[in-house]
Amino acid sequence: MRRNMLRVTGAVAMSAVLALGAGACGGGDGGKGGGGDGGITIGFMGDLTGENSGLVIPPYQGAQLAVEQYNATNPTTKITLKKYDSQGKPEQATTLIQGAVKNDKITALIGPAFSGESQSVGPILDEAKIPSITPSATNVTLAEKSWKYWHRAVADDAVQGTGAGGFIADQVKAKKVFTVHDNQDYGKGLADSISNVVKPKGAQVQTDAVDDKASDYSSTVNKIKQFNPEIVYFGGYYSVAGKLFKQLREAGYTGKMMSGDGSLAAGLVEGAGQKNAQGALLSCGCVIDAEGKVSAKSKKFAEDYKAKFGSPVAIYSSEGYDAATALIEAIKAGKTKSEDINEFLKTVDFEGVGKRIKFDDKGELASQDIYVYQVKDNTIPLLGKSTEAKPA
Repeated sequence: MRRNMLRVTGAVAMSAVLALGAGACGGGDGGKGGGGDGGITIGFMGDLTGENSGLVIPPYQGAQLAVEQYNATNPTTKITLKKYDSQGKPEQATTLIQGAVKNDKITALIGPAFSGESQSVGPILDEAKIPSITPSATNVTLAEKSWKYWHRAVADDAVQGTGAGGFIADQVKAKKVFTVHDNQDYGKGLADSISNVVKPKGAQVQTDAVDDKASDYSSTVNKIKQFNPEIVYFGGYYSVAGKLFKQLREAGYTGKMMSGDGSLAAGLVEGAGQKNAQGALLSCGCVIDAEGKVSAKSKKFAEDYKAKFGSPVAIYSSEGYDAATALIEAIKAGKTKSEDINEFLKTVDFEGVGKRIKFDDKGELASQDIYVYQVKDNTIPLLGKSTEAKPA
């Protein structure tokens, strides 16, 4: 996900995620963080109370679970996980990270969750020599900044666009595709990637932009109905996707509707209405494996997560857990200073609860699979990898 401010197998319940406090607390000085009693502090930054918090609370909870499980082993170095609620706003994230570095002395950061805030925070973390792993920021350009302390636990937008576009062309076999975006970097970039993939495969493409602050998308809906595509792909977030899909169905559009990771949340079904959302497709580089069909490890994680939080694993839960685990592995190896942890991340290689965690020299994740999900009743079960999935 990225916004200018930013393998599921089985069903993902659409119940509301647990509310979290909005307090901006934190804990590096590039050395040991202020965890107290010889411990260290790791921060988590993202939109925990804003309009897209449904995309960020799950990875926070995943990271929280990983840290609590580690601390329960009574290690020599305990970890304090502190949250920074940026509400997805770059300017707010910038202020928070300065306090986290100078006052709270965090040793590492999980996040920021969205790409807009990552763009703002990245240079500060790099200068302070504090390693970060984002579970969900997908802007392609983040890996092109030459930051030496930046990593992500998810595939970028170009990979998602290629996977989703290939799915539309090869699995859906669409010959007419209409892309819509919210005119923001994330949404437009994703929609453009879809077009760039399906056009060479023989599909006709039309596109339009909508105002993410508006509520009436009738102009775009009329253009879609006139073009009569087999599928509409929306690049943006669930807060807009839900309204657009609702208006499309109420206007009589019967073709397929699809969006990306920014819409893979309960809010999509809630915004569109369960009836209107039925059959909607979602693409994501994330793994949500409530039934454990991906691996025994992912099933155990799903069970532990539900036992802890009372809700099923959701978008980026596993990525948050795996990001925290990568840092925990460094600490278990005796790396308690920021620069030493960063060096350790260059060699880390393990099978996470979602996917293999191994970073290249730019901080990109080695695993580049994209997965497709489809709304069924009030759940979003996994169809499979984008190269194999068959839409219902």
